[in-house]
This record gives sequence, structure tokens and C-alpha cells, in this order.
Amino acid sequence: MATRIGVVSSGRGENTRYIIEACRCGYVPGEVAVVLADQQEAGALRIARDYGIKAAFIDPSGLSRAEYDALLAEQLDVAGVDLVVLTGYMRILSPQFVRRFKNRTMNIHPALLPAFRGMDAFQQALDYGVRWTGTTVHLVDEEVDHGPIIYQVPVEVRDSDTRESLKARVQEAEYRAYPEALKLFIEGRPKVVGRRVVFEGADGAEER
Repeated sequence: MATRIGVVSSGRGENTRYIIEACRCGYVPGEVAVVLADQQEAGALRIARDYGIKAAFIDPSGLSRAEYDALLAEQLDVAGVDLVVLTGYMRILSPQFVRRFKNRTMNIHPALLPAFRGMDAFQQALDYGVRWTGTTVHLVDEEVDHGPIIYQVPVEVRDSDTRESLKARVQEAEYRAYPEALKLFIEGRPKVVGRRVVFEGADGAEER
């Protein structure tokens, strides 16, 4: 049975599109069951509807973080979601939500964690003068951009880079990274050992 994925987003939704397409073509053994967003005009909602996937805006107005996350969790449970995938989601999840979906919530960050956590990782990388940055898919824990790492893709930082040019190349890496991470996570029989995600494939245990 295909893994049921619930996408939670705030933004344009391009990662959502690549995830849906990877599932639809069979590359990722899963299906996107629902897409939820905290922004009424989030591109992820439009993309989901274009593919005939249930999509819902959940209004955060007047709600505490815990109250809002309880509504999110309710919608994910109704959709029978096995795995929660964050794509450009700009809210910090409550501890209650993280515990409810422990080791079943994935996020993508535009840097090679643990470097450049938090906002505007592109400018952080330029300001620091690194030669390589990239993108990281990781499990969500109760700290921001901190959970065990599932998959990373490096991106070279060029001398001529601006924030926008670097951002564009990192985003291209994200579109490859998320489907790869999902495929690995779903097929690899993962378990978390300390800060490591260990995949027990057909050829024995393999650490990533």
C-alpha cells in the first residue's frame, strides 16, 4: 500500500509539484493525500487542486500555535496521512504536533545543516564566504532546522553569485532532493538512532 503523504505549506508550492509528480509516475512509492496551507493564496493549494488533490486553507487568525497545530493534525488524521512533509512552511510547529507525528514529519532547509539554520540561509552563506552550500531534508524535532538528516545535496557557491542567483540554484537542488529523500525514507525502513537516520535496506543496514 502506498504511503499517504500530507503536505503542509506556506509558499509557492514548487516542491509540492515535484513531490506529486514523483508519486504519480511511481518513482516515489507514495501518494499525496492532502495539501494544507496557512496562507489562503499559497501556490501549493492551487497546484494540489490542479492535480485533483484535496487542498485546504486553515486560517491561523486568533489561534495559538498549539490550537492551530491541533487543527492541522485533525485534517491530516482525517486524510489518513502516514508522513507529513513541510514545503516552505513558515510557522514553527508546536511540541505537541512534533510528538504526535514523531519521526514522521520531514522538512527541507536551503543549506547543508547544521550550517546556516534559520532565516535567509542564502545570504548567510554568502556573508560567511563558504564555497559550498546546498539543501537538507531532515526529520523535524522540537528545535528549528535541527532534526536528524535524511538527505543532502551540495551546491557550489560561485564568486559571481548574488543572493538571487544562489537561491535559484539551491531551489533547483531542492526539487531533486525532496523526491529522492522521500523515496529513500519510504523504501529504506528507517529508524532513528540518536541523531542518525539508519536505513535497513535489502542489503543490510546502511547509515546516511
